[in-house]
Amino acid sequence: MNGPALQDRSAASASWRIALPHTAAAVPVARALVRTALAELEHAADSDTAELLTAELVANAVEHTAGNGPIELVVELLPSGCQVEVHDPDPAPPGNLTRPADCDPDPWQEHGRGLLLIRALSSSCGHRPTDSGKAVWFRLPVLPAQRRPM
Repeated sequence: MNGPALQDRSAASASWRIALPHTAAAVPVARALVRTALAELEHAADSDTAELLTAELVANAVEHTAGNGPIELVVELLPSGCQVEVHDPDPAPPGNLTRPADCDPDPWQEHGRGLLLIRALSSSCGHRPTDSGKAVWFRLPVLPAQRRPM
């Protein structure tokens, strides 16, 4: 890992912030952090979906932003669900994150489905400018008790 994880735990929420390398190696590290965060607190958000969407955000940040400075992963657990943000140094907004694309992705292409997955599987998503670039985020709600894995 490329930096310490900061952990802030309170009764109402918990959050983690970690700098990740600007390489493909950041993707499995980010997935593991999200998986651990949700399991450790027995959080009721869907861990598999959180891991998948986190991997998409981190992979996009690595692939589509220039430079070799770190990207940052922020995971926040709240009573209503979880929010995951990926900060990168590029201020340009991501593609069609908050509105559907004008056309369907080519089924033969390896790329082009990440933002579609984020839009389809999250309860909300978006991006915002930061002092050093942008943050791209998604939220997942708490799963109802009857849908939680045993």
